[in-house]
Amino acid sequence: MSLVSITVCARNAENWVHQCLSSLVSQDYRPLQIIAVNDGSSDLTFEKMQKFKDMNDVSDVELIIIDSEPRGLSAGRQIGLEHANGKWVAITDIDCRPEPNWISSMILVSEGHPNEDVMAITGQTIFNEGNTRVSRLRSKKIRQKYSNRSRVTTLANGPCSMFRKDALISIGGFDPSWYHAEDMEVSLKLIELGGTIVYSPQALVNHVAEEEISIFLRKRIRDARAHVRIIRKYGLLGGNLPNGNTIKHDFTGDAIQAAIFFPLLICSISIVYYLSMFNLELGFFSALILVLFTIHPESRLRIFWSISLWIGISLGIYDAIFKKRGH
Repeated sequence: MSLVSITVCARNAENWVHQCLSSLVSQDYRPLQIIAVNDGSSDLTFEKMQKFKDMNDVSDVELIIIDSEPRGLSAGRQIGLEHANGKWVAITDIDCRPEPNWISSMILVSEGHPNEDVMAITGQTIFNEGNTRVSRLRSKKIRQKYSNRSRVTTLANGPCSMFRKDALISIGGFDPSWYHAEDMEVSLKLIELGGTIVYSPQALVNHVAEEEISIFLRKRIRDARAHVRIIRKYGLLGGNLPNGNTIKHDFTGDAIQAAIFFPLLICSISIVYYLSMFNLELGFFSALILVLFTIHPESRLRIFWSISLWIGISLGIYDAIFKKRGH
């Protein structure tokens, strides 16, 4: 059995450390190495990582704790890669709880089919539905995305994937200058190199619920901002394979569906403004509030989601103009 290294990077995540590291130590695969990187946290994340190591001396698992300056997730993943000794390097997030057979399920399909050069395997992330409309929507969208995923896929998702170390090193690993979407960037680079990414639906990773709308919207801004870099480098529709075929970006469908809500809102405001001119008693703002309150709550959430995407796109364009964050 080949050694597998699992890397996890965290910043200000003291409440998630114990459960995440416990789920990694509980993997049924051996031999195993776990590398936890503290990305310059201002809370007790590093102390809790160190405490977990001191209190969980597992003889057949090497647990390494690294304290780093705040450099970002991509830099944290690169630090983990540099300390990894395994043939395979798995990545997950601190707010995830992989099932015990996560690694072993991916190892089972790592040989691939004949004539496939498997460079990465990705599992399935299951978002907890939580107790809010936001968390239920997020869970639903992720579930729909995985329901349509084929055995050979184009994205090794950050929370639930495993890469062949030599393949990652050959493409330069994770670039510390990348602003988010580092999993998509390395996936496209591996595919262009001629590699195959295999989807293993049995390799399950549980993700905590995204219940707060502020956190949800910040993440959507972050996604859109990073995806501008991906589109600039690989085109709007996807990347090109060595044989000339094009691979579709994993984010395209959801992004287009959500992004259209903001332009529709602008059109609605314009219509309300025009109609209000014929009803002086109603007034523009009163009519606008009336329209917003009559919109279904999920549609209102999608409008805010759409606005966040456009903010992220604007920030991504700013990054591109001034050559920042991996552009």
